[in-house]
Amino acid sequence: MPVTLILVGVGIPTSGLLREGRRDPKTMEWVYQPIKDRGRSPNDHAASQHERRFQIVDLDPFRYTAGPEMAAWMDHLARLEGHLRLLNNTKGMLTGDDMPEYLFNRTGGVVGVLEKLIQHGCRRAIEDKSERLTKELFNQFTVTPGDMPDLDAESGEQPKIPPHKPTPGKKRPKGRNTVFDDDGPAAADERG
Repeated sequence: MPVTLILVGVGIPTSGLLREGRRDPKTMEWVYQPIKDRGRSPNDHAASQHERRFQIVDLDPFRYTAGPEMAAWMDHLARLEGHLRLLNNTKGMLTGDDMPEYLFNRTGGVVGVLEKLIQHGCRRAIEDKSERLTKELFNQFTVTPGDMPDLDAESGEQPKIPPHKPTPGKKRPKGRNTVFDDDGPAAADERG
């Protein structure tokens, strides 16, 4: 039974599940050398269990260099934007001004890194009550491999994360303690 798995950002060729192969430049499919028969099988083309079940289709990170590639990135951001659940209107939050280029530079076009960046950003936007994703907010933190603990770095599953040095955000002034404030003569009359 053929199965199609779409594993974005997962390095199956480097995981050791498949034999060493190469990509055919004409068909863009992975080609494997025939298995050398060691007298155990009459079939010269017997493939391993994994090779018979899977065909690798690499989905590279988004690119931000040409019209169709930029359009695909913008379409992806617009769809993400439609799923944000912040109190402020989210239209243009990820797709307006130079935010698409900023997000591409921060994530390298890798969907998993973009997902973590937006998750962190939404959490911060809710905590600071701004309910808005901005470059200033995103600049306050960085995505690290620790944010993706379920991905195995040794097998190539963890994507390359562009370096970023966080900048501290503006501290909101704390509300003034009004416990010892004098409520004035009108309040004293009401108590009296």
